[in-house]
Amino acid sequence: MMMLPSGVRVHIAIGVTDMRKGLDGLAMLVQGVLAEDPFSGHLFAFRGRKANLIKIIYWDGNGLCLFTKRLDQGGFVWPQADDPGGKIVLSSAQLSMLIEGIDWRAPERIWRPEKAG
Repeated sequence: MMMLPSGVRVHIAIGVTDMRKGLDGLAMLVQGVLAEDPFSGHLFAFRGRKANLIKIIYWDGNGLCLFTKRLDQGGFVWPQADDPGGKIVLSSAQLSMLIEGIDWRAPERIWRPEKAG
């Protein structure tokens, strides 16, 4: 599981984003559409229309960083776009599941003990 420093939040941009955007374009979306500060040290995640590509930007203290992941099979589970410009906040555990292509909203537990002892 991915562990984030205390106080770091993960913001997921609801809906789809033009994945041709780079650091500057995504930072402008964070600032203009999500009404957040792209230099806050929080993570901001965006998904493309095909659902197989995500981009995450964050400020590490001296520059913007861009993390990109493309799934070869399946797609990333993403909230639906009822409100353009909306966002939700995920925990670090939910972010880890999202990056792995797991449905972070209702992860399936693989094993459960039948009885104690």
